[in-house]
Amino acid sequence: MKAYWVKTHRIIKKLFPDYVWNIPNNDNKIYLTFDDGPTPEITQWVLHQLEQYNAKATFFCIGKNITANPEIFNHIVEKGHSIGNHTQNHLNGWKTSTSEYIENSLQCSEISKQFENNKLFRPPYGKIKAAQAKKLRQQGYKIIMWDVLSADFDQSITKEECLNNVLFNTQSGSIIVFHDSQKAFKNLQYTLPKVLQHLAENHFSFGVIK
Repeated sequence: MKAYWVKTHRIIKKLFPDYVWNIPNNDNKIYLTFDDGPTPEITQWVLHQLEQYNAKATFFCIGKNITANPEIFNHIVEKGHSIGNHTQNHLNGWKTSTSEYIENSLQCSEISKQFENNKLFRPPYGKIKAAQAKKLRQQGYKIIMWDVLSADFDQSITKEECLNNVLFNTQSGSIIVFHDSQKAFKNLQYTLPKVLQHLAENHFSFGVIK
């Protein structure tokens, strides 16, 4: 049994109403998100796939990866995609003190001026303490979670299962999680082009989170 929800249960959403789980709309718009980059070659590949469908997305970046790959990070922004904070070192909030977690998160934001107008935050692993979330919201951040988890990071599932996780659960307003990382690439490489094609053929549009 998997230790995560592919489709976020409505009870979870009600328990944490201050987090953004989906963005309801009447325009058949969905929100693609990518965590853990920027990653050499993989993030560029993702950007190329998105460009084929004129699709925009939101990238939740790890600070240390931005520092290591500034040109890729700038390319994300130049292409019109949105960015968000994913902590400096991909910290698990449940295993980190609140003070350390906030300090690490703000360290990520200080890397680039691009974050000044992008007060979006996604906790790595989806694990964040209430006190940590409260302090980040006091800093002006929106805590962005998800409605649909591709589970591309899970190397125990097949690429077909990864694809079905998305296709069977996406609806208007869904926030979908992918990862532009080495670990996820086997599943991502198969799934993302098919997801983009399916959504485009079914008249979905692609929005950025602001």
